[in-house]
Amino acid sequence: MLLVLLAAAGLFLVFDLGGYLQLSVLVDKAADLQRYYQQSPLLTVAGFVGIYIGVTALSLPGAVVMTLAGGAFFGFWVGLLLVSFASTIGATLAFLASRTLLRNWVQGRFERQLSSVNEGFVREGALYLFGLRLVPLFPFFLINLLMGLLPLSAWRFYWVSQAGMLAGTAVYVNAGTQLAELDSLKGILSPELVVSFALLGIFPLIAKRLLDKIQSNRVLSAYKKPKQFDTNLLVIGAGSAGLVSSLIAATVKAKVTLVEKEKMGGDCLNTGCVPSKALIRSGRIADYIRRSESFGLKQAQVNVDFPAVMARIQSVIAAIAPHDSADRYTSLGVDCVSGQAIIKSPYEVEVEGRVITARNIIIASGARPLVPPIPGIDQIEYLSSDNLWQLQDCPKRLLVMGGGPIGCELAQAFARLGSSVKIVDMAKQLMPREDKEVGEYIAEVFASEGIGVHTGHQAVRFRKEDNGCFADFKVAGEFVSFAFDQLLVAVGRRANVEGMGLDELGVTLTEQKTVKVNEYLQTNIPTIYACGDVAGPYQFTHMASHQAWYASVNALFGRFRHFKVDYSVVPWATFTDPEVARVGLSEREAIKQSIPYEVTRFGLDDLDRAIADSEARGFIKVLTKPGSDRILGVTIVGYHAAEMIAEYVLAMKHGLGLGKVISTIHIYPTLSEANKYVAGEWRKARKPEKLLSWVERFFSWQRH
Repeated sequence: MLLVLLAAAGLFLVFDLGGYLQLSVLVDKAADLQRYYQQSPLLTVAGFVGIYIGVTALSLPGAVVMTLAGGAFFGFWVGLLLVSFASTIGATLAFLASRTLLRNWVQGRFERQLSSVNEGFVREGALYLFGLRLVPLFPFFLINLLMGLLPLSAWRFYWVSQAGMLAGTAVYVNAGTQLAELDSLKGILSPELVVSFALLGIFPLIAKRLLDKIQSNRVLSAYKKPKQFDTNLLVIGAGSAGLVSSLIAATVKAKVTLVEKEKMGGDCLNTGCVPSKALIRSGRIADYIRRSESFGLKQAQVNVDFPAVMARIQSVIAAIAPHDSADRYTSLGVDCVSGQAIIKSPYEVEVEGRVITARNIIIASGARPLVPPIPGIDQIEYLSSDNLWQLQDCPKRLLVMGGGPIGCELAQAFARLGSSVKIVDMAKQLMPREDKEVGEYIAEVFASEGIGVHTGHQAVRFRKEDNGCFADFKVAGEFVSFAFDQLLVAVGRRANVEGMGLDELGVTLTEQKTVKVNEYLQTNIPTIYACGDVAGPYQFTHMASHQAWYASVNALFGRFRHFKVDYSVVPWATFTDPEVARVGLSEREAIKQSIPYEVTRFGLDDLDRAIADSEARGFIKVLTKPGSDRILGVTIVGYHAAEMIAEYVLAMKHGLGLGKVISTIHIYPTLSEANKYVAGEWRKARKPEKLLSWVERFFSWQRH
């Protein structure tokens, strides 16, 4: 195809065919060409259409003159018909040529830069193309070539181009009917006409806004809009998402009301991140004491005072609580209201009998532990991440159901504090979101600490007998039973969507029973947004804060501009010992998505600081694009992995590759040096062996 295109363009230049496609030639030969058309109309039409398609397909100059000729020889209506189809067919051929010759190379070379453009074209490519076709300020041949590089089907390109170019084609064809009065191409496009075209070009964008407005009004028409509002923004839930949403609104001087039915700070402060990390810390100190001889410290014994451990956890919560308190947020300009919020309309929320009107509403009600409907579980006084913080006695035999992050963290912490722990999951490995080797590594660590790991076990029922409590599981077609004193359920979390009037209002939920939102975190009710665990898809505290910015800004300023929530680089960590941290793709995900990758590894047992701290275990695994240092994903299993991965999060967010990591100075001795070393392993695997052999010869020559 490339040879054919080059040959055609070469012939065009060699024989100076462009000289025939000049306005002056057309005016001089108009009478002769008109007579030829009258003598052989069909041959003239076929020749005209063929030449027009060829000129357009090859992106050659002369299409404007050809369009004028269409009006001059065939009249307005016939000329419009011929030019419209010929120009669109030629444009589509140019589009296909660009796609065949250039798209794979361009998309591969600029994959990261084009990712957001591709995403937009998948959704609204036809609209973008239509707007460009209406504006003659953009060369049509350039549009043909550029569109071939983007994810837009040929058929859609054809019919959108046919419709979009019709108005401009009509103007040129009509000008051609007045050919004798034209002395230059400048006479066709007056400044007034260019402005008109430009206004016509932004019409699709205006039309889309109007359609969105019409759709919004259709949804809201059933509800009476208040003449004035009590508040600009009402936020339901004072967890991480709700607090950040409220703070942003107050910072930009909007009036914001924050409603919380229980404790300020939500799960993260009161029952989640904060208390669990305090418990994990106590467990780790207990483990250090047991390992004291490896640090040269003798006769150290662990004597766990479990009530004191739990008291410390409450003191940690109390120390952090002022950061999230009603007093603090009130001082920042947030109207804090206590009570159950029920959404009565797109503009009204009832709180303990009081109706508050708001221009926009954000649902940030969080999530709670999921309790599966297993027979007999309701007969067991089970624990969850919500209620275990009231324990005063360390469970002697603790059965943890769930091998995800919460289950793994708590299982290890309780084992280190003295419980005999078994962790059971129906998945084939612990931490099923991670690669198999990660789950197996953590399972080995757990086993070395005396934790019973039982994967591939499907819960059948729970029994409460005279001699204790029992759990029955099915594994490989057989049944096994485990006795326990306390059951900890940690199989996931369920969004808090009940009791707020969402069903009555018709707010759409997903299959996972989270609030369904668009890329702007807007629900199907235009005035209502959602963020955090209640919206998903990631149930992390840092993701809730991240989403809160988009939800609050879009709710407050969406009439002027919307911002699409960015999920391009999402990190997370499981705070076991060693920690497991990840950002981007795992190997399993890359294989599932058919994304080619290369793997570079570095064992932390070779890191000086890890050796000095007696924490020399774990690894870093980096996935890169083949032939490039571009980072696709990173998994770290090791001491303080959650801190070490921050460098990779920054690198991926800003498109920095391993080459930039290796050229950055890292302090010695630190854990972060491992990031530089894994980049060094990547570079070492790609050293130019052939060049180095010549360099070796050069130095050998210098020695003689």
